Amino acid sequence: MQNLEETSPIPPDARNEKKTFLDKTALALTTFGVGYLPVAPGTWGSAVGVLIYLLFRKVEVVAMANFTAHGWEPAQISGWLYSVNSFLLLIFCFVGIWAATRATILFATHDPQQAVVDEVIGQLITFLFVPFTTSLPLIFAGFVLFRLFDIWKPYPIDSLQNLPTGLGVCADDILAGVYAGICLAIIYAVSLTL
Repeated sequence: MQNLEETSPIPPDARNEKKTFLDKTALALTTFGVGYLPVAPGTWGSAVGVLIYLLFRKVEVVAMANFTAHGWEPAQISGWLYSVNSFLLLIFCFVGIWAATRATILFATHDPQQAVVDEVIGQLITFLFVPFTTSLPLIFAGFVLFRLFDIWKPYPIDSLQNLPTGLGVCADDILAGVYAGICLAIIYAVSLTL
């Protein structure tokens, strides 16, 4: 891995300067607090993604009940909820890439170990391929599949890490989430036919 001290216009001693509000926000978002854990921060980041997924599931249950009470059909509700979730995930991807870019400068490394926003994004993308569920086996399968693709990095996931700054931090996990999501969708489809 190439050290940012060699490629960044920010001097290496910038890490020691007082951090701005945006720096602190970027670090909080990039690490989700668990990025500082000494063992398996990426796995902990994926676990944060699962918790966010479960939180959104609870919000969706309440939203569906409210919309149903106002006469909406289930297909209408699902269509709008999937659209809103996809839009929110897209925004989160852009914000995560921004935060990871700032973190690469603050940590002065190309892919900081503390950065787990990429795992959170990838884990959420994995679950985007199936309807919201609280089925523990399906959630566990999504978690394991994402971790597998994130660690294994089959083509072209590994080469995406070479992209610059935050895009390089996040792009490989985004594609790992797509691979894992496709596998999870197949598992889900097969489970419906059994």
